[in-house]
Amino acid sequence: MRIAIFHDYIQTIGGAEKIVLTLARELGADVITTDFDINAVKRLGFEDVKIISLGNTIKIPPLKQISACLKFVLCDFSSKYDFYIFSNNWAHFAARKHKPNLLYCQSTPVRVFYDLYDIYLRQQPFYASVFFKVWVALHRKFYEYFMDHVCVIIANSISVQKKVKKYLNRSSKVIYPPVSIHNFRLEIYGDFWLSVNRLYPEKRIELQIEAFRKLPNESLLIVGGFADADNSSTYAKNLKINLPENVKLLGSVSEEELIQLYARCKAFIITSIDEPFGMAPVEAMASGKAVVGMREGGCLETVLDGSTGLLVKPDVDEIVNAIKIISEEPTRFRENCIDQSQKFGADIFIKNMKKVIGFI
Repeated sequence: MRIAIFHDYIQTIGGAEKIVLTLARELGADVITTDFDINAVKRLGFEDVKIISLGNTIKIPPLKQISACLKFVLCDFSSKYDFYIFSNNWAHFAARKHKPNLLYCQSTPVRVFYDLYDIYLRQQPFYASVFFKVWVALHRKFYEYFMDHVCVIIANSISVQKKVKKYLNRSSKVIYPPVSIHNFRLEIYGDFWLSVNRLYPEKRIELQIEAFRKLPNESLLIVGGFADADNSSTYAKNLKINLPENVKLLGSVSEEELIQLYARCKAFIITSIDEPFGMAPVEAMASGKAVVGMREGGCLETVLDGSTGLLVKPDVDEIVNAIKIISEEPTRFRENCIDQSQKFGADIFIKNMKKVIGFI
């Protein structure tokens, strides 16, 4: 069976890209995308995956999103493959021409259209907010039109499954994303905490920074980049202003460097708004490290409160208290963390996806 996987962009390293490339390798599938950055793929170690680029998008939001959608609408690979998989927010705009298909829903129905709409609207200056409202109103209609051409929806968590039902009135099956848990290891419980996420507003990284500002004897390393054309560019640059000395932004790192950071950190922190799933906390647990996460979204499905970490409200003082508790004895979470991570292995993901597609 010839399979193609459509994915929005491959330009920065993140969980979505890891999932797409892992699935492509295991299925022998080709990846079709925009804004293809070969260096990002090399850093992930997936040079063997065939990637077809539809070209670059316009680097001005929301023209970037609109141009990506147009590229997927206009492309035609219907005679070259037998099955199609769509990933992320815009790739399913190719669904009308490419069937049978399924959508692997990684970040819920487009968050800026639905559950994060009010948050993004508040970030816009007045004139920009008018344009933002018009763009969302129009683009959401097209988004939902092409979603009607998706045959099957797979959600990456129960949290996402509920939102697919709420916003799109579609049923979906849950298949947790793959984590290459065998790649991760425990070396030491070092003198720094670790955070791994794109530098986007919905990640609420300012909560992490303010918490560690109150903990001068602890330190935090934040791994993650951003796309220059996104609104996150301004957000990321603002994060660098007035950083406390015990917090460092490392930007993007190679996969081996990331594994090393997991292996040597003291513990892990994630503060995203209603994180759809969150592969990074599972990677941390696979490294034997406890997680401070939010009591919402995917963390409720991956982190066992009090056993593999602590779940708190998005409140700086609560985060500070959780960091203090784990820092007192980070080793006591080790076995539970490693055991919990085994539930999210890549082999389980591939087996379940093959069943849906019809391989087995």
